[in-house]
Amino acid sequence: MIRTVESAPASAPVLAAYSYCEAVTGQQARNFAYGIRLLPTPKRRAMSALYAFSRRVDDIGDGVLPADIKVSRLDDTRTLLTRIREGAVDEDHTDPVAVALAHAARRFPIPLGGLDELIDGVQMDLRGETYETWDDLKVYCRCVAGAIGRLSLGVFGTEPGARGAERAPEYADTLGLALQLTNILRDVREDAEDGRTYLPADDLAKFGCSAGFKGPKPPEGSDFAGLVHFEVRRARALFAEGYRLLPMLDRRSGACVAAMAGIYRRLLDRIERDPEAVLRGRVSLPGREKAYVAVRGLSGLDARHVTRRTVRRRV
Repeated sequence: MIRTVESAPASAPVLAAYSYCEAVTGQQARNFAYGIRLLPTPKRRAMSALYAFSRRVDDIGDGVLPADIKVSRLDDTRTLLTRIREGAVDEDHTDPVAVALAHAARRFPIPLGGLDELIDGVQMDLRGETYETWDDLKVYCRCVAGAIGRLSLGVFGTEPGARGAERAPEYADTLGLALQLTNILRDVREDAEDGRTYLPADDLAKFGCSAGFKGPKPPEGSDFAGLVHFEVRRARALFAEGYRLLPMLDRRSGACVAAMAGIYRRLLDRIERDPEAVLRGRVSLPGREKAYVAVRGLSGLDARHVTRRTVRRRV
C-alpha cells in the first residue's frame, strides 16, 4: 500500500512556487488540468509540480536550440533533480519548480527516478531513435509516459486494504503507455514534419506505410486505416489493463485518473472513426466533452465498471 506522508503547512515561498506550477499547468496542459482539478489541494499542487518539471524536460527536447545545447540543458536538469532527491533545494531557491517539487517529494513518496527516465526518453528523441517493433517502442513509452504514471501514483497513494495494490505501479505504467500511444497516433503527421517516426517499423511495413506521413493524404497504395485501427486496438487493450488501477484509488484520485484517461479514450474513438483526420490536423475534444468526462470520473462510474468486470472474471 502506498501512503502519503504528513508534513507541516507549506510556507509562503513554497505556496508561491506551487502557484507558479499551477499556472504553468493551466496554460500548457489542458487535458491534464481537467483531471488534476478534481484532486484535493495538496495532491493538486504536487501534481502541478510534477507536470511543470516534466514540461521543462519536454520543452528542452522540443525546442529550437542546437542539439549540443539541448544535451547540456538536460544534463543540468538531471543535476537539479539529483539535488532535489538529496534534499539540497531550499525554500529560497530561485527556481520555483525546483522548490515546489522538492516540497512535494517531502510530502508524498514520489519515486523521483521516474523523472530520470523521462530525461532518458527525451535523450532518445535527440538521438533520433526509431523503433523496429512494439517491444522497442514500449521502452520509449515507459520512459516518457509510464514513468509519469508511476510518479503520479506516488501522489495518489492506494486505498488501505485495496485488493491487488502491489500491482498498482504496473497498472499506472500501462495506463501511461495507453496515453502515449494515443498521443503518437494523434501527432503522427506533426511528428513526421519534425523528422520523427514513433510507430514501429514492422507495423508501418505491414500496412504499406513505410514511406511516412508528410501530407494530408496517406502514402500511395497504403492501408493507412488498417494501420490506425491496428494501433487503436493495441491502445484499447492497454487502457483496459491500466484501468484496473481505478478501484485501488480513493474517490478523487480515481476521478482524476478516470478524467485524464477518459479524454484520451475519446480521442481514440474519434481517430478510429476517421483515421485520416490525424493527417489533416490535430484531433481534439471540445471543452464541454472534457467537462463531461471529468464529471463521469468524479461520479466513480469508470471505477465501478472496472470493479464489476474484475469480479465477474474471478467468478
